[in-house]
Amino acid sequence: MRRHPQNHNLHIHHDHTYQGLPVMHEKGPFICEHLQRLYDTMQRALDQHPRTFAFRVELRFPSSGMLPSYAFTNEVISRFVESFKAKIEHSRGMARRNNRYAHPCTVRYVWVREIASSDRPHYHLVIFLNRDAYHTLGDFRSNGRNLFNRLEEAWASALRLPREAVTGLVHIPKNPSYHITRDDAQSQAEFFHRASYLCKTATKAYGDRQHSFGASRG
Repeated sequence: MRRHPQNHNLHIHHDHTYQGLPVMHEKGPFICEHLQRLYDTMQRALDQHPRTFAFRVELRFPSSGMLPSYAFTNEVISRFVESFKAKIEHSRGMARRNNRYAHPCTVRYVWVREIASSDRPHYHLVIFLNRDAYHTLGDFRSNGRNLFNRLEEAWASALRLPREAVTGLVHIPKNPSYHITRDDAQSQAEFFHRASYLCKTATKAYGDRQHSFGASRG
């Protein structure tokens, strides 16, 4: 495999598949190491939660206004993840108060930091949850306690902004949700094909001392 010209620790992947799973070849080439992290994260999610709910989300920055000093470093995505995980943990705790058999849920994720036409970065994420606990993002227009509202609240917390200030900054793409099952190879192939988009070489920034890719460890 050819090394990435801007980061020699990374390698370029041109094939139509990875680990036997299809990739979105028309969006390639891809970064091999990122595909592997995506694959590993999916497998860890399925090892713990044989029925996994995965979804894609994009986090954007406001075009103007004051932001904390860390906003344009990867500290901001770490703060978002920790806030979202805390909200899920709280939600499951409340569920257990009503039903001691309520399903647990470990949050796993993959994120990429991209810079396209503007000088402000944005983040693409895939988040993995236990499908026996969560199976939909919920109504985007609702003020109820659904996943979409928790995403907005977590992004507002990461940016130190009020919830209403991030309206429109948490973007859900078309067909964002995937129901993946441990023993269903087709569901895994469909998910990996779509999620491989995060691993493309294009629009990644190097040389600004910020990682362009991250994933949960456990």
